[in-house]
This record gives sequence, C-alpha cells and structure tokens, in this order.
Amino acid sequence: MNPWLVLTLAGICEVGWALGLKYSDNFSRLWPSLWTLAVATISFVLLSNAMRSLPVGTAYAVWTGIGALGTAIAAVYLFNEPVTALRVTGILLIIAGIATLKLA
Repeated sequence: MNPWLVLTLAGICEVGWALGLKYSDNFSRLWPSLWTLAVATISFVLLSNAMRSLPVGTAYAVWTGIGALGTAIAAVYLFNEPVTALRVTGILLIIAGIATLKLA
C-alpha cells in the first residue's frame, strides 16, 4: 500500500484518539476510553508501517500535522471552540507545512 496513504490514515486515526481523550473524561468513561486506546494503537501501527518507506522526520511531522489540523477543525464543530483569525492562520500554516514536507 502507498506509504503516504498509510500515513494519512494514521493521521486520521490520531484525530480519532485525540477526540477520544476528550470524550473519555480522563479515562473515567469505559467506551470512549477503549475507543481511544484502540484507535491510538492503530494510529501508531500505521505510522510505523509508513516509516518503513518514508523518512522518520517527514512521516512524524506529517502525522502530527494531520492530527493537529483535524483535531482543531473537529473541535470547532464538536466542542464549539472559537474560530479566530489567528487560529485560521495557524491551520493554514499547518497545511502549508504538510504540503511542503510532502513535496520535499
């Protein structure tokens, strides 16, 4: 499988476990806690697989970038976090960083 696709799926899973942390309420709720642990495991396995073909620095930076980007966007919709010019600028910079690393 294409390592960039695997890395993208790993990043999406990172969003899933980051949101799961919020819903788990400090691991005090069973099902969100189990979800978080399962998706985190999948995310790490996929990241590890992607790193077989991609440079570790690039793979890790893109993985965390996808996670940060996806979590920030989802938090606006799920938790009513504010949309400010500075937040949007940060998101655009993350996208630019991911694109740059993909092209490097």
